[in-house]
Amino acid sequence: MSASSTSNFLRKLFERIPLPVAIIIGVWAANGVLLPLYLQKWNSSSQSQVEVDSSALLEIDKGQQVPAVREKLPLTENLINFNSTAGEKLLFESEARADYLPLSIHFVTQTNQAFCGVASMVMVLNALDIPAPEAPEYKPYDIFTQKNFFNKQTDKIISAKKVSRQGLTLAELAGLLATYPVKTEVHHGGDLTLDEFRSLIVNNLGQTDNFVIVNYLRKAIGQETGGHISPIAAYDKDTDRLLILDVSRYKYPPVWVETEELWLATRTLDSVSNKTRGLVLVSDR
Repeated sequence: MSASSTSNFLRKLFERIPLPVAIIIGVWAANGVLLPLYLQKWNSSSQSQVEVDSSALLEIDKGQQVPAVREKLPLTENLINFNSTAGEKLLFESEARADYLPLSIHFVTQTNQAFCGVASMVMVLNALDIPAPEAPEYKPYDIFTQKNFFNKQTDKIISAKKVSRQGLTLAELAGLLATYPVKTEVHHGGDLTLDEFRSLIVNNLGQTDNFVIVNYLRKAIGQETGGHISPIAAYDKDTDRLLILDVSRYKYPPVWVETEELWLATRTLDSVSNKTRGLVLVSDR
């Protein structure tokens, strides 16, 4: 069965499952309880639920070394852990969540600490059922991975090697996506009012077959510490919070953040581009 056929089958299956059951399954998938679909495996240390601390190696017998591990970082009080009673309740009650299920099905962990943008794009391209390149590790199935995403066309924008050193700017994120058959819209946080920011996201989350990727400064929402990129999956009107499916799953869980806080976090300056961070809206052409 091809990746596209499998995805269509899953969508039809979820349409027949009562909403509460479907959401619970999605919650499990988003928090790493279910095995990722399409035979994806967490087969590298950076895809585990802990972060390797390369500066602290534990000595063991015969001169061998094993890496010390660090638990996920704690959340500040302004953020609501999705993997909590309160977090799950927000999803049940959220008004705009069309993107949640397809994104949770394709939720991945970034394979290195600069690949947050790459992981986010892979999730969105798979959720849109864009024809994927060959994935030798999953042959005969084709699916986007963080290995096969890059090609000669993407290298004209930025190479995988360079991304692994410095990450992506908002323009580079949109440029890489545009090498595939999708439409992109770039919105810098500094150009948007809070109402405009909220409206763009909520309108997108209320529709199928389009997605929102956000580029923000972690420090501005109480996390450590620099710029980050992840998809947004849902919006709850009563609390005015957005659900970020954080692709650095070894470091932080998915969180609900107040819309104004995230807006302010996108209005911060990216030192590489010298422009503010922001949003990329992605849809099929």
